Amino acid sequence: MSKCPHFDHLLIIPRLQVQNANAVSSPLTHGFPSITAFLGLMWALERKTQAAGLDLQFNAVGVVAHQHQELITHDNFVNTFRLTRNPIDKNGSTAAIVEEGRIHLEISLVFALQSPSLTESDQAIAEQVRELLMSMRIAGGTLIPSAAPRGRQVPYIVAQTGDESGQKQEFSRAKLRLLPGFALVERSDLLEQRHAALLESNPEASALDAWLSLSRVNWQYDEDQTQWQHDRQGLGWVVPIPIGYGALTEVQAPGTVAHARDSHTPFRFVESLYSIGEWVSPHRLDLAQQLLWYADTEADKGHYRCRNDFKPTPFYSFD
Repeated sequence: MSKCPHFDHLLIIPRLQVQNANAVSSPLTHGFPSITAFLGLMWALERKTQAAGLDLQFNAVGVVAHQHQELITHDNFVNTFRLTRNPIDKNGSTAAIVEEGRIHLEISLVFALQSPSLTESDQAIAEQVRELLMSMRIAGGTLIPSAAPRGRQVPYIVAQTGDESGQKQEFSRAKLRLLPGFALVERSDLLEQRHAALLESNPEASALDAWLSLSRVNWQYDEDQTQWQHDRQGLGWVVPIPIGYGALTEVQAPGTVAHARDSHTPFRFVESLYSIGEWVSPHRLDLAQQLLWYADTEADKGHYRCRNDFKPTPFYSFD
């Protein structure tokens, strides 16, 4: 199992307003952009900072959602995207509608940085990175001026250079500034638990059955309490999420696949990989590593996936 790459600082860019981001995160899921979009954003931003002469290495990214508004219409328990009609074809006929889900977001981004010269007081660097970010798109969405007070939009750097106790202390102060909001983390452990539970009643149950079971609210009639009960008690706010890509073919030589975006880069056909995520309030996190997502590539196995090192901790009960 891979671990989050080393970093010595966190760069937090709070309260970004994103308009019309892509809400269709995969062929099977919607409601929030895929975490792969944020990793792609991180790499693109790293290239921009290097071009600007900044010595910054971006190793991981975390996302905290404060508000969201998916552009959908509710009708008899069925949600449909609010679609726009495309321009007419060159022959004057009406073009087909391309299914595109959109969502408005207010988010904060947390970047894990490694740099020998970076210090916590480098406010000018934090501001410069934010300015570079504002010229980019996030999951296809446009960054617009935020309605949040100016003081809450100022980016800042958090040192993570001490021992684990010191890192926890620094992160504890930083995470409170991300409230109210929810951070997306991976909960593959819930998927394994649900799969094991399904196997007890159905030996042929697959991981896909477990994923589908966790993706919905399952109701069952309780004979003892004479009422219907659901299986979400104690699970938290869990959601199905894509976590990367799995290879369908061998790696193809550059320029051998027609209509590929880049004719100078090796090409491989892939499909989405899925897991279970959970939206967690940042104050529930102990270390920055629990918040951060990073890339894990196993080309020999055909796995190109995003990983997160969140580990659930037991909460005290006062019952």
